[in-house]
Amino acid sequence: MRLAINIDHIATLREARGGVEPDPVIAASICELAGAEGIVCHLREDRRHINDRDVRLLRETVKTKLDLEMAATDEIIGIAIDILPDLVTLVPEHRQELTTEGGIDVVAQRDFYLGVIKEFHDHDIPVSLFIEPEQNQVETAAAIDTDMIEIHTGQYANAIDDEEIQDHLEKIKTAAALGKKLRMGVNAGHGLNYTNIIPFKAIQDIDEVSIGHAIISRAILSGLETAVRDMVTLVRG
Repeated sequence: MRLAINIDHIATLREARGGVEPDPVIAASICELAGAEGIVCHLREDRRHINDRDVRLLRETVKTKLDLEMAATDEIIGIAIDILPDLVTLVPEHRQELTTEGGIDVVAQRDFYLGVIKEFHDHDIPVSLFIEPEQNQVETAAAIDTDMIEIHTGQYANAIDDEEIQDHLEKIKTAAALGKKLRMGVNAGHGLNYTNIIPFKAIQDIDEVSIGHAIISRAILSGLETAVRDMVTLVRG
């Protein structure tokens, strides 16, 4: 199982002050040096965190794989075709949400996504669809020539009691196996952290997990002492 790092929240912290730091492009390089096998960023329509400058620099600097998460709008499709990421992951997007809240409904929007996927394939860009772990969603994704799926793991991540956790794990496992049977790559992500990844990594049909918030949160705390000591040295010395 590979690990890709979502760097959106590095940009979220930058945008809180409207300045230039921390720089998500530099963060991406650090993640790769630490062993990440892919970098994920979401260029939202409202540019609330990652912006156009970030995406273009990431395309130039990422050495592993650049996965551009995006809503299938004309503007963002145009940007993706211009910069040619290694993968685009199509997600639903709503202005009022804090983060992506669920998978796209490929069944209801089959013809639309069929056309979008064809447009990306015409430019040799592989496509992943962010979907719920449901049989009809997986089967429809395969039917419209999707290269891979990313299974939404939010319900699993939010589950509390053991029975509910196991139920969601089983649904994800079944969806992943079906995706593989239908010759698609299978990724997963949303809400995965240092605790719930332990039982999750036993699902052998999942090729890659995308994790962002948990890693950035731990980085802030685990690196805080060093950052304070460095500043103490500068101020006192």
